Amino acid sequence: MLRDMIRQRVIDHGEVFTPPGIVRDMLNLVQQECERIESRFLEPACGDGNFLAEVLRRKLATVTKRHAGARPKWERDAVLAVSSLYGIDLLPDNVEACRARLLAGVTSVHEATFHEPLPDAVREVIAYILGQNVVHGDALSFQTAEGCPIVFPEWSPVNGNQLKRRDFAYDHLLAETHTASMPLFSDLGHDVYLPRPVGEFPPRHYLKLAEEV
Repeated sequence: MLRDMIRQRVIDHGEVFTPPGIVRDMLNLVQQECERIESRFLEPACGDGNFLAEVLRRKLATVTKRHAGARPKWERDAVLAVSSLYGIDLLPDNVEACRARLLAGVTSVHEATFHEPLPDAVREVIAYILGQNVVHGDALSFQTAEGCPIVFPEWSPVNGNQLKRRDFAYDHLLAETHTASMPLFSDLGHDVYLPRPVGEFPPRHYLKLAEEV
């Protein structure tokens, strides 16, 4: 029965999960970015999070290396690491599984590092961010399952414990034909593509992000 269900999902949705070894090999090609806490990753067919979970594991290794003796700083940077990950998937169970998997990843590393459960306030804000960043929708049509435009929040650190949120329409990020050859950011003074936000919020303490809406 399970095998038949899996086969049908492949037929209906082309659902094939990338094996962990291949995920690691692919991410090794961008290892430096995977270790940067603020480096953003989008998986437009995220499934249950094979790629995103491995990226998060590597980011949390950086967080632990920096803050193993400073729990508040670890928790802040763990939230920032989660906020840099984005996913889209056609199937609602995959979306829920991906969100749960990423939250569990933070929880397990926190417990291994500090021998204490992840505080409820941190857990709640991570769950909120994942609810915004991992979307049930179609990356090809740029729409959510409800037929609305996919909008992703950008979370940028400001003044220590604060994050600033700006919302961007997914189709706007990809609409410009020159985007593929024009980077979002350049350290060399070159022209860059700067998408316009569709929403903007004042900086808030990272534990109060859910109060913005």
